[in-house]
Amino acid sequence: MAKILVTEPIVEEGLDILRAAGHEVDLAFGLDEKSLAKKIAQADALIVRSGTQVTEELLEAGTNLSAVGRAGVGVNNIDVEKATELGIVVVNAPEANILSAAEHTMGLILAQARNIPQAHNDLKVGNWNRPEFSGVELSEKTLGIVGLGRIGQLVTHRAQAFGMKVVAHDPYVSTERASQMNVRLMELKQLVAESDFVSLHTVATPETKHLINAEVLAVAKPGLRLINVSRGEAVDEQALYDAIKNGVVAGAALDVFSTEPPEHKELLALDQVVATPHLGASTAEAQDRVGITVAEQIVTALAGGFPPFAVNISAHVIPELLRPFLPLCEMLGRFFAAMDGDLATKKLEVSFQGDIGALDVEAGTLAVMVGLLKAATEQPLSYVNAQAVAKSHGLNIETHRNTTAQEYVNQVTISSGSGRNGDSSRVVAGTVTELERAPRIIRIDNHKFNLAPARHMVLVENDDRPGVIGLVGTILGEAGVNIDDMHVGRSQEGAALMVIATTESATEDVRQKLESADGINAVQLIELG
Repeated sequence: MAKILVTEPIVEEGLDILRAAGHEVDLAFGLDEKSLAKKIAQADALIVRSGTQVTEELLEAGTNLSAVGRAGVGVNNIDVEKATELGIVVVNAPEANILSAAEHTMGLILAQARNIPQAHNDLKVGNWNRPEFSGVELSEKTLGIVGLGRIGQLVTHRAQAFGMKVVAHDPYVSTERASQMNVRLMELKQLVAESDFVSLHTVATPETKHLINAEVLAVAKPGLRLINVSRGEAVDEQALYDAIKNGVVAGAALDVFSTEPPEHKELLALDQVVATPHLGASTAEAQDRVGITVAEQIVTALAGGFPPFAVNISAHVIPELLRPFLPLCEMLGRFFAAMDGDLATKKLEVSFQGDIGALDVEAGTLAVMVGLLKAATEQPLSYVNAQAVAKSHGLNIETHRNTTAQEYVNQVTISSGSGRNGDSSRVVAGTVTELERAPRIIRIDNHKFNLAPARHMVLVENDDRPGVIGLVGTILGEAGVNIDDMHVGRSQEGAALMVIATTESATEDVRQKLESADGINAVQLIELG
């Protein structure tokens, strides 16, 4: 059971997820810096929103901390670099508000097209000016999407339902992918020149700052309306003000601003501008989802899994087919490390074969690294810092992919070449069963198996002749080591390999006694923990 410190409110359903996983939840709101540092020292995980500053000092005070969750989209209040150094997973909820943002975008498009806020305000003061607020239809109009990510795609589908034609600018989306959505890709200036409405869905980067500027707006199609529910920095607000005043742009609907609250009062004062105070994610459903999403990820991180929205893990996307193989990869890494000794002297190869060989397998390689290193270091180890720790230990790993299946539809193999001391190569391979979704060891060196990994295992390399199995059983029995399961693999060379699962660890004395027995060539003790 882990202790999870929650310093700001999240939805009760999120807290229930944490408790259902067997964890203790400590709700401590409004703590000062000193009290928070004292609390964090006892916590295994921390959940915050935007009001808690997770500083370098706070992270260092959390000596048991393995995960930090931000119930929201950004992580600006978390020292991600320090967390990475300490092996602490940082997660957020980047998709929790995408539906709300897409719906707010459509609301602003309609408000801008039909002058809804202006007409509302005018009617409220007793006027009845129908001709003054005549608008335009969305059907048959062209919507230019700048940024065809998740929110951009949701807006695309909704705009198409209104009968709009959609074009897009996104240098990271292929023509084929855009075509699947019935969207035509084009350069930004061409998009602005052809669109009746332009909706921004960009991330905040140096490249996207003032993406919409005077030069771009100069080529705008007459009557263009601009909508921004993404990042305020993407729009040069002075250039937009000038374009509206000069009649180049018909109007704008803005939810975000370069500074918030907005400082460009003249822009907001224009009758052609509809504005909301950063409400894109402000729905009850979105706020509930951020709490649920971050809780689910904290549970995954504490269980040693791979949270899908970890911001400081090099493999950001984990293909769904690969997910069940991550525990297998880590187990194989631990098994190989116990079997092969000084890994720093060898070059290791990790091979992903079958259907998974067609995927991005970076997460699988990280899982192997975690398994390989767990017995080699006392420092905190996770998917976050596995690469850096592997490098510091001189671990040389190459990843290979092959879509050709062998005995199994999918398998993962770890192998080593000869070491500096002339050690022979070693191999361990495994797969995940289709029905049980459980890891199985299918090969150790030249011996084939189909066995479930156990916490305590004894590998006995012996001559393939009668009486040896009984001898091994006798020695283990005399030492008080109970056999839970046993498998025998044979190689073409005539040697056999016994893999024995025991209910408790065998001692070094037992290993030596086994190895000195007649017909036994080598014995290794494997502890998977």
